[in-house]
Amino acid sequence: MMLTAITFVGGYLFLRYAYRVTDSLPFAQEVVLIVLGTVATVLITALLLNKQTEVEIEKEQTIKFLDLKTQSYEQLIQRIEDMSVADNITEADLMRLRFITHRLAIVASPAVLKEYHSFLSVLGESTEDGVIGNDYEQVSTALAKLTVAIRADLLGESDSLSGHTKHHIRTMILNNAGESSDLKIQNQSNQ
Repeated sequence: MMLTAITFVGGYLFLRYAYRVTDSLPFAQEVVLIVLGTVATVLITALLLNKQTEVEIEKEQTIKFLDLKTQSYEQLIQRIEDMSVADNITEADLMRLRFITHRLAIVASPAVLKEYHSFLSVLGESTEDGVIGNDYEQVSTALAKLTVAIRADLLGESDSLSGHTKHHIRTMILNNAGESSDLKIQNQSNQ
């Protein structure tokens, strides 16, 4: 940076001196002005290209981070789904979910981490005997709240542009969770 500043100031002073010295020669000043214009154009172009490169690198990093975040959330939801269809939930299953907290700590927002911790608490209390059973509604609600936090983390800006409020989206997800828990309870009572 310092070398660029010295080069720029030194070049300017040299061209200014050359402009004054060539005052008596025909077309010499015009040649000096052309050189000065070319140097200014090259500098401005270099600065613009440098800024564009910075923006593109930042954009690529953001896209890769969003992909990593999305993959982590998808793996989490898949693991929870696999556990929910199992006959019983073991302590090893709960331990795997607790260790996912460390993976989530890398990519998740604080709101997601808070809801995930709440979900783990509800799930841990509900599966003391290894089966979710009658506490399915509480687990489903905790999972829905976690889903709301994940959605806000991934799509927060997109949701606000769609015209839906955070409260409306949260209500829809919680209603869906309530309906699915009602269906689960009905299926259990029919069996």
